[in-house]
Amino acid sequence: MAELCTTVSPASLQGKRILLGVTGGIAAYKSAELTRRLKDEGAEVRVVMTKGAREFVTPLTFQAVSGNPVGTDLLDPAAEAAMGHIELARWADLVLIAPASADVIAKMAAGLADDLLTTLVLATAAPMLVAPAMNQQMYAHPATQANLATLKTRGVLLLGPASGNQACGEVGPGRLLEPLELVAMVSAYFVPKSLLGKKIVITAGPTREPIDPVRYLSNHSSGKMGYALAEAAVAAGAETVLVSGQVSLPVPPGVRRLSVESAAEMHAAVLAEIGNSAIFIGCAAVADYRLASVAAQKIKKTSDELELKLIKNPDILADVSARPDRPFCVGFAAETEQVLTHAESKLQRKKLDMICANDVSQSGLGFGCDDNAVTVLMRTDAGAGVRQQALPAQNKRLLARALISLIASEYLSRHG
Repeated sequence: MAELCTTVSPASLQGKRILLGVTGGIAAYKSAELTRRLKDEGAEVRVVMTKGAREFVTPLTFQAVSGNPVGTDLLDPAAEAAMGHIELARWADLVLIAPASADVIAKMAAGLADDLLTTLVLATAAPMLVAPAMNQQMYAHPATQANLATLKTRGVLLLGPASGNQACGEVGPGRLLEPLELVAMVSAYFVPKSLLGKKIVITAGPTREPIDPVRYLSNHSSGKMGYALAEAAVAAGAETVLVSGQVSLPVPPGVRRLSVESAAEMHAAVLAEIGNSAIFIGCAAVADYRLASVAAQKIKKTSDELELKLIKNPDILADVSARPDRPFCVGFAAETEQVLTHAESKLQRKKLDMICANDVSQSGLGFGCDDNAVTVLMRTDAGAGVRQQALPAQNKRLLARALISLIASEYLSRHG
């Protein structure tokens, strides 16, 4: 009988103390959402605002979303012995400045301390992450670039900026990263780099099997689970390759994506990358069958019935697992009934190291949803038995971190 153990994955920033600096600029409105998202991940957030930031968003807004008083004054009589900057500097596990204006970046580079935020920058020993946000020409200016280079030499980590349409009507680099992107990067800072130097290949999303030039066979996979796994793998230090079907998701920072459509294309892309990989995770919903013959022109509706002859697609997981230089192989089993029975059969049949079984018949979980729950089946060291570990329903990004942690632990226990 399989051994069963159940764990609850904690939020990625549980108990972390994040000091969020908000500077002047239209992007300051995003920082309220950023505060809420950081709290959702378990962090305690204290906010410090510059005078310019308070022209765009009120301190009351941040007090409401953070649940803490907002710092605005360098010498606040209400703070501990009127030395609030020292109190906050010692409190923080990490300082995040988002948005960081060109003005504040320049002050940081010069070591100026003329308000609460810039004084905290000098007074804290906590690691510092800076997310620039400004007009694209201001960002490109040699002075700004020199200031950013100076901060990097001091160990400051720069997050972004993104490129695109700006509030001023111009287009280019200088946009603040979105709150969820920033949260992922903050979370990644605290993740142990257990897979540093290891290469992971992950498949994600659906495949499309063409019927004719305008139709195809596919499935309901959104790719969210695979993309979350890729994000978590990067956070764990891995070189991450994502072989993805057609989805509407941004590529996680640090991930190299290879876009494919059909199962045959995914099979070829995986085999081209797998040779020097430590871990392979087959998370894609790969079509089991394809058309024996694809029509050259659109099939017309000339009959009440249409027969399509299907032939079996190559088995990506089985082919990777059968290689003499096989990586540590992890599969997914999306089932609608007898979930664990079918998953264990797949684990044994394809000679995998682990498989993640999920019941896609449950409402609100699995395909197309933001949440998922899985039971992980793992071969024992001897290879004969199977252990189980249940990971309960949670956001796919949190679940991905728990899975990558578990995969890394199992891989390292066998390969060191």
